[in-house]
Amino acid sequence: MSLYEQYVLPHLLHLACGNKVVDRQRAAVVPAARGRVLEVGMGSGLNIAHYDPSRVELVWGLEPSEGMRRKARHNVAGAPFEIRWLDLPGEEIPLEDHSADTVVLTYTLCTIQDWSRALDQMRRVLKPGGQLLFCEHGSAPDEAVRQWQDRINPLWRKVAGGCYLNRNIPELVKRSGFNIQRMETDYLSKVPRFAGFNFWGAAVPR
Repeated sequence: MSLYEQYVLPHLLHLACGNKVVDRQRAAVVPAARGRVLEVGMGSGLNIAHYDPSRVELVWGLEPSEGMRRKARHNVAGAPFEIRWLDLPGEEIPLEDHSADTVVLTYTLCTIQDWSRALDQMRRVLKPGGQLLFCEHGSAPDEAVRQWQDRINPLWRKVAGGCYLNRNIPELVKRSGFNIQRMETDYLSKVPRFAGFNFWGAAVPR
């Protein structure tokens, strides 16, 4: 891992993913988590403040980046519930089948290289009746914006830790054996349109 990925990128991602607009999106999804929770791509722990401690037993924080885990120390130390780090990528979830009540996925699926394998793993670890809560940015509905996403994407991936601007998030979720129960979409205010189209909601394994 390069010095940029280890020290600079975690700081940039923390700032970009922690602004007020994005924080409101997290607040629209994360409080619904319950029981034993797997958060895929926990990053710097920005979701911790949005969990409802009365509903959450523990959170497994899957985060392969040492730099992001280091950035999360303050948020983790103040958590009112147990957090257990899992130092592996999303494609390698080290939990038993049907061990999580909820999987939380916020601004992560855009970055996971093998999204299909990762979503298969999330479906595997969810208990029957469990939910996947997601909040992601991705492919915009407007053709002009999509064209810009496609143009910018190669450079964006290099500077943004492998993030894809143009993934069709609901299609990926459905292709991986989930049924989407509810979903909202919109462009976020004060965010460039090429990076600001969001999908958020809940899905259950088929």
